[in-house]
Amino acid sequence: MIARVKNLFDPLVRLLLLAIALASVAPVTGEGRDVARVISDAAIFFLFLLNGLRLPREQVLKGVRNARFLLPLIVWVFGVMGLAGWGLSQIGASVLPPTVALGLLFLGLLPSTVQSATAYCSIAGGNVAASVVAAGVINILGVFVTAPLLSLAAGSDVGIDLDGLQRIGLILLLPFALGQIFQKQAGHFVAENRTLLSWADRSAIAIAVYVAFSAAVEQGLWTLVSLSAWAWLALLIGAFLLLGFAGSWLAGGALALTRGDRIAFLFAGAQKSIALGAPLASVLFPPATAGLVLLPVLAYHLVQMIISAPVAARLSRGSAHP
Repeated sequence: MIARVKNLFDPLVRLLLLAIALASVAPVTGEGRDVARVISDAAIFFLFLLNGLRLPREQVLKGVRNARFLLPLIVWVFGVMGLAGWGLSQIGASVLPPTVALGLLFLGLLPSTVQSATAYCSIAGGNVAASVVAAGVINILGVFVTAPLLSLAAGSDVGIDLDGLQRIGLILLLPFALGQIFQKQAGHFVAENRTLLSWADRSAIAIAVYVAFSAAVEQGLWTLVSLSAWAWLALLIGAFLLLGFAGSWLAGGALALTRGDRIAFLFAGAQKSIALGAPLASVLFPPATAGLVLLPVLAYHLVQMIISAPVAARLSRGSAHP
């Protein structure tokens, strides 16, 4: 119980709740919208630059070679979870606003988290090296595959046009590539300032959420989503969490993975990344739409943080006594 309460006060969770509350009572409007969008884009650019500086190319190459673990995980994250998101979005289409239902599909196609999946894998006694590499590789893939898969699955609801592709290239791919290029020159700065830069990460995500939710609030977010719709959303998110955690654990067992790899598969397979979800939604969708699309992602993220702590604690006892 204490672990669950602590996770409610995780720094990123606090910032996300603050961003949602601030957008609800003081949304950015009028001429400030354009300024806020520029600030949000700049924060996202910086976030992906840091990601490029952090992830050693050697680890990526090493992870790619562990095909027995990585390939099934990629299929699970983008294939199985993506299909589940599509199925839940079809159910949600009759009980939720269309854009919120689309958010369930978007959630299903997002890659894994990096920091929290790795942290919980470590607590549970899993293969941390495999978790770090897998999450990094899957996040790189997510930049390339989430948008096209979303466009393919959603059909006419989402069209990734030339402008959208340019924004993905300029705001997500370019800074990541620059980070990889200048990794040797600037990587030491990232390693020496982890605490400061982790707050920069969280702040960039919170800014993207604030800008997206501001526009959604201005369009009537809290009146568009009724109490019954919130109840349905909670039910659908609960089903998705059950599939994510129970399904990925069972899949790891079916693949006959070692216990350490199975734990890494669980957290990388069950957790979804708000760190990519918020920036990608800001790039792909108009601000008013992005806020509604992010509702399922934010709900899933908050609950996955609460669930992961007791799951990791329980698994750690099993790891200590095989």
